Amino acid sequence: MSDHPFRLTVVGCSGSYPGPDSPASCYLLEAEHTSEAGETRTWRVLVDLGNGALGHLHRHVDPLTVDAVLLSHLHADHCLDLCGYYVMRKYHPTGPQPRIPVWGPAGTAERMARAYDLPVDPGMGEEFDFRPYDGAFEVGPFRVEPHEVEHPVTAYALRVTAHARTLAYSGDTGPCEALVRAADGADLLLAEASFETGRDNPPDLHMTGTDCGETAGRAGVARLVLTHVPPWHDPAVAEAEARAAWDGPVALARAGATYDV
Repeated sequence: MSDHPFRLTVVGCSGSYPGPDSPASCYLLEAEHTSEAGETRTWRVLVDLGNGALGHLHRHVDPLTVDAVLLSHLHADHCLDLCGYYVMRKYHPTGPQPRIPVWGPAGTAERMARAYDLPVDPGMGEEFDFRPYDGAFEVGPFRVEPHEVEHPVTAYALRVTAHARTLAYSGDTGPCEALVRAADGADLLLAEASFETGRDNPPDLHMTGTDCGETAGRAGVARLVLTHVPPWHDPAVAEAEARAAWDGPVALARAGATYDV
């Protein structure tokens, strides 16, 4: 990590549900941080933990070394593997693991308790310290700014900065000004491209590749990575749309890919 102080690993990038080549949404952020005591280590934060992602996370890091989880919203393809993570941290053979923070929309603790059929009190509260988004915050080397975006449920785009480098993550959203603000000048925009241009797409739900390219241009980002393409669509269509709308570097996310932010 010393040569690449802020790294993104795509754990899962399939849209709406796990696909044949990838779990649903999950992204691992890693950056080094030196504590006040002079200890330097790599901090690890998960952005979303959708269905199927926890198993694939083992390919990249020991899940017990994760320091925090950031949930963009509470649809299953972005949060449901927190259930398995709860089991892992509660019943691991080495003993119950330290409580870690989980940021998400208001009501995340109750949502996750229902998902595992637990009583709301304590729910998963002995394993996770649930915290609602309420302005910018820091976790290790990461500064996180949530921006509420357009989706049928409360959802956030996340602007994450570490070592003077910035990643913007759209979460799930229709095209909106909040996403442009979240992505302003970002070194990498990770944007969802669930829809295809020309189809009868519902408003305020998801973006097309064209929308992603236009957002990248308006925000002045350095790079665009498209993600969350559902298995019923061809990712090459999303990529072609984005390239037609924006002349900057465009890539398609794939499970296992890494990017130096």
